[in-house]
Amino acid sequence: MPDNPRRWLRWLTPGLYVKRWLLLLTVSILLIDLGIAYLLRGIYDQTNLHGSVGHFVYNVTLQFLPREVRALLFGGLGVGLLGFSFYMLQRSILGPFLPGGARSLADVLYSNRIMSRGPRVVAIGGGHGLSTLLRGLKEYTGNLSAVVTVADDGGSSGRLREEFRILPPGDIRQCLIALADAEPLVKDLFDHRFKEGSFQGHSFGNLFIMAMAEVTGDMEHAVRESGRVLAVRGDVLPSTLQDVVLCATVNGGTVVGESKIPLQNQPITRVFLRPDNAEINPEAALAILNADLITVGPGSLYTSVLPNLLVRGMVDALRASPALKVFICNVASENGETDYFNVSDFLRVMEEHVGSNIFDFAIVNSNYAYTPTGGQSKVMFDPEAPVGRDMHFILADVVNQRLPSHHDTDKLSKTIMKRVWHA
Repeated sequence: MPDNPRRWLRWLTPGLYVKRWLLLLTVSILLIDLGIAYLLRGIYDQTNLHGSVGHFVYNVTLQFLPREVRALLFGGLGVGLLGFSFYMLQRSILGPFLPGGARSLADVLYSNRIMSRGPRVVAIGGGHGLSTLLRGLKEYTGNLSAVVTVADDGGSSGRLREEFRILPPGDIRQCLIALADAEPLVKDLFDHRFKEGSFQGHSFGNLFIMAMAEVTGDMEHAVRESGRVLAVRGDVLPSTLQDVVLCATVNGGTVVGESKIPLQNQPITRVFLRPDNAEINPEAALAILNADLITVGPGSLYTSVLPNLLVRGMVDALRASPALKVFICNVASENGETDYFNVSDFLRVMEEHVGSNIFDFAIVNSNYAYTPTGGQSKVMFDPEAPVGRDMHFILADVVNQRLPSHHDTDKLSKTIMKRVWHA
């Protein structure tokens, strides 16, 4: 039987176009039963069965019980057997065709028919913050587009980028896994990092995307085909298709390379891209213009969030889009980037880089009963945050109690969908 009995409630969800056919199936079975009952009654009357056979039929059909009790017993048994047979039929015939072995037919129908009617949401960012958000949002809508930074130059992504001249696949891989409906083993495979040999430090997913890029001819097609392998709900779109390098002005000097910026342990004056004429990915621009809801963040402010917004055409697309726009502030500071920042500091840096009056909402953590790990500080809502800004601030408990420097997937997505979108 299913691991979670509540899955059966999915069949009652309006809009699946299933209940009407189940009702018709039930009526047809009742008609067949009625026909068989009339046939048996005719045979019984004509043959006038008595003795042991008649006594056996009398006991098997429970005729010694009141008619109402018999109707309830046989009706309940019939409904139970019908449900069990339907479940086993699904497993036997449709099971091999369902993506993700743990998913039922009701889950697939719910995803394809109900989730496809959800709002068109574009999530802009990178790193763990974006993947955390996507894991929650995919439970509310199937119309998701993740716009991902491609400025990463550290670790496995940086090595592949330098050697094969491809867009860094690390953040793209994390988003694909977050949106995937594939088997858990496949997700673990894409996240697996080799510990020795020439592949040491590389994740299998990064190598897979790189190989797919060589097979398909470009990264854009590679990401799309990788999404099909993982049965991804939505799209993962690089913010730009050009090779860009993130630079920062720190203490009067220029630091080149995303991975080197946090290592300076000095206040960052500004960040910028080289070349500065890198254009927005046309698919990302189209998704933004057609969106109902756009989120920016959470994530490393200087190295994950801003690199997307600095791409030429990104801010123009945001301003032109009729969507509700939401800035999601971090719950903890980032060592080497936003040490001891409050909410007003995050907003100030955003406005210095891309201008003001972009966002309609800002989501800020209101639960301060936690201690960030790794020497990070809490990001507090301060009185200066709303001054001079025409946006609504939503204060909500969105912190992950087990990992206090991160957002909680369910809390954050629920806050967005219930308090911003009012779903």
